Amino acid sequence: MRVRKNQDGVHFATDEDCYNLRASARWIGGDLLVAIWGGARPHIGAVALAQPRPSLKDSGIMSATASVICVVGHKEDDLVKEASEFLAAALKTRVVVTAGIHWDNLDEKGIRAVKQNSQALVKRIAEEMKEAATC
Repeated sequence: MRVRKNQDGVHFATDEDCYNLRASARWIGGDLLVAIWGGARPHIGAVALAQPRPSLKDSGIMSATASVICVVGHKEDDLVKEASEFLAAALKTRVVVTAGIHWDNLDEKGIRAVKQNSQALVKRIAEEMKEAATC
């Protein structure tokens, strides 16, 4: 995983053998804005807005609720929902995540690799942005 910080926020990139993703994250006041993209034709395929809340099963655990908008024919809705809810709960703030990832003829193995890369990317975003929030 590569991480680069500058005045525009924090930029991330996976460095696996294939199906690598890129992301940028920045604080907008106390809220977090994240973009995730990858593949031959990156785009905006879905957007999620999550807000933290106590878990419905255990009020001692932080969870989150998200609303999702997905462009017709795109499949990034699960990715943005999971990412925004994870980040909102971990960072205890509102989070917007947008994603657009496209590889032609992606098979099941490729889909699993993209999911694994996106989960690793989001975990790293949480770590880095938690640190950035305390600076």
